[in-house]
Amino acid sequence: MKVAQLGSGTPEIAVVAGVHGDEPCGVRAIERLLEEAPAVKRPVKFVIANELALEAGVRHVDEDLNRAFPGDPDAATHEGRLAHQLQAELGDCLCFSMHSTQSHAEPFAIVREVSEMARTICPQLPVTSVVTTGPYAGGRLFTEIETIEVECGLQGSEAAAQNANRLTRAFLTAVDVLPGTTVTRELPVFELVDRIEKDAADRYEVFVENFTRVEAGATFAAADGREQVASDPFYPVLMSPYGYRDVFGYTARKLETMAAGSAAD
Repeated sequence: MKVAQLGSGTPEIAVVAGVHGDEPCGVRAIERLLEEAPAVKRPVKFVIANELALEAGVRHVDEDLNRAFPGDPDAATHEGRLAHQLQAELGDCLCFSMHSTQSHAEPFAIVREVSEMARTICPQLPVTSVVTTGPYAGGRLFTEIETIEVECGLQGSEAAAQNANRLTRAFLTAVDVLPGTTVTRELPVFELVDRIEKDAADRYEVFVENFTRVEAGATFAAADGREQVASDPFYPVLMSPYGYRDVFGYTARKLETMAAGSAAD
């Protein structure tokens, strides 16, 4: 774990990248900011989390770090120990954690719930939607630390790195670390409902677009040609052929829109 800081004093804000070693976009955004060293209005901490996985170019060494919190100093896995260390390093900070995905090119935010913090900050970020994890929050960073996660774009792409830079600067402006103003957006909010399991197969296909409603009776995916058909309408989220080993992604329901200072119904 690598830790750096801009500004003097004890930070109440932290930016985290490299939770997954095959998602370098956030690391590039942090490195760019530290190189530029802009003047800050309040101190901010930057953490590059899973250095071993980043060096190897893999999602994780032993287990998914973003499913390992709160961790244990005596855990048998690298990520189990690292989760404990990272939680201690972040303390009571408000955190901004950057990721990338194989499922969707446009940035979106992920939060545990539609809290006052989420309602205040998310509409100020250059994202297209907000996802709440519903029953699928277990082991993630935001179960222990107040956190906004962002999916910056397609994994390994230059666009994701550029988005990570824009997102970080927008977040730091929204929390009064960087000077300036942000653009406020109205954002659709989606809540995860269920996992979409996939059978073992050599070839997977997805026929629908994330965040676009799938009607009952529509074929949305296939494994070696075996089609999966929607029994009820849903919105696909994090849906891709090969993004996850054992699931295509998630079904979600759409809530109302979120604007700065307003709740999703």
